[in-house]
Amino acid sequence: MSHKITRKMDLNSDDFYVEVEAPLVAERFRAGNFTILMTVPHGERIPMSIMKAEDGKISMFIKKLGKTSRELYKELDTFENVIGPMGKPIDIKNYGTVVVASDLVCGHAENYAICKALKEAGNKVISYQTFPTEKEIYPEEVLANDVCDEFHLTTEDGSKGEEGHYIDLLEERLENGEKVDIVFAGGSLPNLKELGEMTKEYNIPTIVTVRQIMVDASGMCGACRVFVDGEMQLACIDGPMFDAHKIDWGAALRRPKMYAEMEKVALEHCKELGRCE
Repeated sequence: MSHKITRKMDLNSDDFYVEVEAPLVAERFRAGNFTILMTVPHGERIPMSIMKAEDGKISMFIKKLGKTSRELYKELDTFENVIGPMGKPIDIKNYGTVVVASDLVCGHAENYAICKALKEAGNKVISYQTFPTEKEIYPEEVLANDVCDEFHLTTEDGSKGEEGHYIDLLEERLENGEKVDIVFAGGSLPNLKELGEMTKEYNIPTIVTVRQIMVDASGMCGACRVFVDGEMQLACIDGPMFDAHKIDWGAALRRPKMYAEMEKVALEHCKELGRCE
């Protein structure tokens, strides 16, 4: 059964938005879950964060990074399979004052979903979304400003919104004695590591998305293993969100680089065939 893509639009020069019909996934989605996309039979299984699920459709932010994502952007109007929801949702409850932060494509999708769920649970939700410059900022309709109580749009060069990365702005907030009960974040792994080191000093629980390579995303291959408090866990079934203060960040940062050369070869072949930009 194929799944029709009902909307596709540019978010910036590198990222794009996709909305697809997936009623079974949409019905059961909870913030923190992800989906698996397949563009062709027996093709690559692509883990993807979900921004929102409504009216039998799910929405995602995708970066034009490798062969499959570029083919999807240029050519495709259906998915062969949309599988899920996958992974463990976050614990939705009233924590008090919650910060949700992001600085990359899938993290921004998670930011929206988590803000919406936690605001509905009665939390005071503060969202930080960081982009490198004004040119990379997403359209306002897909930012988290409508699903949180306090929204901070930041650019690292100060060209729009507040200047700086969300880590710096959050640390400034904490230095000023403002209360934060828990932090959720997604995006750049090195920045999530830095975030965890900073919030640990303030004894603030911090839950982050550890994005690792997945082959089957069902717990069978072990490719997405993450070491948490000395124990091996799998991002596909135990995560993808983990306690930032307990992650073995050295191992987590090494794993995504394992297949970089193979991904490069596949992309070049796709370009030669005219199927990728």
